[in-house]
Amino acid sequence: MSVLRVGCMTLVICALVACQRQKATDAGATDPHAAHKIPSSSAEATRRAPALNDTPAPGPPPAGMVWVPGGEFWMGCDTCGMPDATPVHLVSVRAFWMDAAPVTNEEFDAFVKATHYITVAERRPDPKDFPGVPAEKLVPGSVVFTPPAHPVSLDDYSQWWSYVPGADWRHPDGPRSSLKGLERHPVVHVGWDDAMAYAKWAGKRLPTEAEFEFAARGGLDRNMYPWGNELAPGGKPPANIWEGHFPDTNSRLDGYFKTSPVTAFPANRYGLYDVGGNVWQWCADWYRPDYYSTFTDPNTPARDPRGPDSSFDPDEPSAAKRVTRGGSFLCSGEYCSRYLVGSRGKAEVSSGSSNLGFRLVK
Repeated sequence: MSVLRVGCMTLVICALVACQRQKATDAGATDPHAAHKIPSSSAEATRRAPALNDTPAPGPPPAGMVWVPGGEFWMGCDTCGMPDATPVHLVSVRAFWMDAAPVTNEEFDAFVKATHYITVAERRPDPKDFPGVPAEKLVPGSVVFTPPAHPVSLDDYSQWWSYVPGADWRHPDGPRSSLKGLERHPVVHVGWDDAMAYAKWAGKRLPTEAEFEFAARGGLDRNMYPWGNELAPGGKPPANIWEGHFPDTNSRLDGYFKTSPVTAFPANRYGLYDVGGNVWQWCADWYRPDYYSTFTDPNTPARDPRGPDSSFDPDEPSAAKRVTRGGSFLCSGEYCSRYLVGSRGKAEVSSGSSNLGFRLVK
């Protein structure tokens, strides 16, 4: 049963929306909105440089994909103030193809037209899953970000998240909205099963968490962001994130209020767009905050880790969660700085939101 959807039916938005409990303290004592070099930890200073592959692509790229040559990297972040991203550990991944950008609305539309697929947000919730909830409240919909008109407590995320009947991938802000002008924006309001259905149709799969972080780093060793160690080189962030006072005022320094076209910002060194900002992206792995503690040998890389066998989040023990990666347009230094390339997100599998999408690999 989806805890999020139960909460939505009672208009109490629970903490399954990606990044909602990650406050400013996520970034530790640093200011992630300042142009700076994050100081290395003493442990980091003793770590060897990871070995990157120079494996050439096996042929022409599949449409819309880029070659990620694989190799070793230090996974996680010891200096971000995020316990679930520690300890940093050495990982090795094989080479793979990856979508250059998140799946767009026009691409998802092609899938729906070909398969007549109906997403979770478009389905009426099963009354058996929601005992005691009045039938009139069991309506299709999804969770939408709506900024409050004034500053609010960051402990009350219901001030900016609302369950909106009729919100889905076709209607990202509710039934009166549409995809006009958003064709090249990332599809949102997709649950994990929706992403898996698209992947099967496309002959691809969701990336593992390790594959996503390796690809997002673009060959940069232990940097804080996919593009380096400064959040805003030249004074402007090279990604779609939140600037201003969260959640009521977005200065739109990056040019966007909500989602942006998937190629609106520069690609990283592997040619990947939106690996830090715009929308969170589903990964294949189950989420556990203590998973990284299982890597105990600092000198031997874990090879192609696939995540834990099951999900557990002590904040919501009954919710089945998968890892999400990449941060979103709502991440800010005041509330959530999980655009940091070594950080992690999480989402309940049957829940979608207006800042959650996906990309695929093969």
